[in-house]
Amino acid sequence: MMLEIEAIHHVAILTGTELYGSCKLFYTEVLGFTIVSEQYREERNSYKLDLALNGRYQVELFSFPEYKPRASFPEAQGLRHLAFAVKDVKAGYEWLQLKNVKLEEIRIDEMTGKEFLFFYDPNDQPLELYQQ
Repeated sequence: MMLEIEAIHHVAILTGTELYGSCKLFYTEVLGFTIVSEQYREERNSYKLDLALNGRYQVELFSFPEYKPRASFPEAQGLRHLAFAVKDVKAGYEWLQLKNVKLEEIRIDEMTGKEFLFFYDPNDQPLELYQQ
């Protein structure tokens, strides 16, 4: 018998309560995720927002009142970033610029020759666009 992983089911992203609204707008209006469900969990003073991309449930966004910022500079141990596959990195760059998203310049992956860029959500969570 062997473990047979079929796919990644979802990624959970945490935010502080004060940034929940801006993160919700970022993932829906800037990145194009659709809301599957949104629940307020009174016992935790926390929201849970389920988001889908192209009809597939992908991201859970949680708010917490005692959220600790992610250590990115210098890098912390653990999950580094979440990467999204796109057909046109340059078009993505222009869209993110238009939406005033904090982003880095487009680079070329030395191993694949494909374009990619890093950008950041309202919590400074590193995200990436990667050429398909």
